[in-house]
Amino acid sequence: MSAFASVTARRIAAAALTAGALVSVVTLPASAADHAHPDRPKVQITAVQYDSPGRDDRSNRSLNREWVEITNTARRAVNLDGWTLQDEDGHTYTFDRYRLEGRSTVRIHTGVGRDRATDLYQDRRHYVWDNRSDTATLRNHNDRLIDEASWGHHRHGGHGHGHGHR
Repeated sequence: MSAFASVTARRIAAAALTAGALVSVVTLPASAADHAHPDRPKVQITAVQYDSPGRDDRSNRSLNREWVEITNTARRAVNLDGWTLQDEDGHTYTFDRYRLEGRSTVRIHTGVGRDRATDLYQDRRHYVWDNRSDTATLRNHNDRLIDEASWGHHRHGGHGHGHGHR
């Protein structure tokens, strides 16, 4: 092989390697951007206390010991205004002007109380969550299913947490 052919071959090989490296560098961020959603909000039902401890005497104290916990696992806060939490019988709690901070949990109690950052109240006089079986369903302001938790049955495919009323 002549010196000229050898230099040309090395230049072609170098050009091919450089082109390949550029293609992979250009493609990597695009594919990474497609799959990675940095800090995308993730709101989920993390626990349900569907059987308030003690006697079910319908006192406000007993009603408030029945609750659902919702957690935002991302760093960014999520505006829950217009979101709903519902049981299988259609009892619906609608979040009103509530912002769930990042990496925070809020507990939604059944009874009457004063809303705070970590505790919200449905202001009901009757139990909502059935001890035998029920499903807590969380939907956003566009009625899109965000999460659900079921117990006593699994016909909705949810996951149950809590302690097991009515």
